[in-house]
Amino acid sequence: MKINDKIDKIMAEEKAQALANAEYKAPAAYYSYEYFPPKTAAGEENLVDRIARMATTNPLWVDVTWGAGGGTFDTTLDLCGHMVKYMGLDVLMHLTCTGMTRERVVEALDTAKAYGIRNILALRGDPPFGEENWTPIDNGFSYATELVAFIREKYGDYFCIVVAGYPEVHSQATSYEDDIKHLKEKCDAGADIVVTQLFYNNDIFLQWVKDCKAAGVKALFIPGLMPIFGYDRFQRTIKFCKTDVP
Repeated sequence: MKINDKIDKIMAEEKAQALANAEYKAPAAYYSYEYFPPKTAAGEENLVDRIARMATTNPLWVDVTWGAGGGTFDTTLDLCGHMVKYMGLDVLMHLTCTGMTRERVVEALDTAKAYGIRNILALRGDPPFGEENWTPIDNGFSYATELVAFIREKYGDYFCIVVAGYPEVHSQATSYEDDIKHLKEKCDAGADIVVTQLFYNNDIFLQWVKDCKAAGVKALFIPGLMPIFGYDRFQRTIKFCKTDVP
């Protein structure tokens, strides 16, 4: 099922219940988990077992990331298909522009559709490993906006399209306002949902959402959360992402 349809249903049920009871009721919490495709067969087996255990906590959906340049093309698709078919989970499959021709993107999306996957996180992606700058390839896409527009044009409303948002501004953006402008372009191209980069200062996130809506961004905003597993790893993460910590 598409994530936006599931959330719309939850919000409609909450609104109906609130009207019936004539009293305030805090909205139900929903959440997802994000997984990185393993590099070995043993790792894949362990991950499938872990996902099955975590599925008992009833996440609204689960994410699976996409390796740079389609490096995990088959693994990501097969893992997503397995979770849909055998675990009954709704999957948000990441898809990047890095190293992907239009034909390769169509192959990935056609396979996803055949597996019953209804949700795609459309990203430009990071540069391939070992390269400092991101460059498009021939017959590929230069920006996530182009990928979103392509998916929407070719597949209509079959997929719920999700894009990334950056409350503390994308590292390559020229300004806060310019970054919001590009987010609006992605949503105008057909994105339904915005999932944010990690953050630890809630005030920054809340103000950013207000600014995005004031700029005309019409999408559902979902905060991306990164649990803290240890101090050293936490420090590396916030330094790399230039994240403000209150």
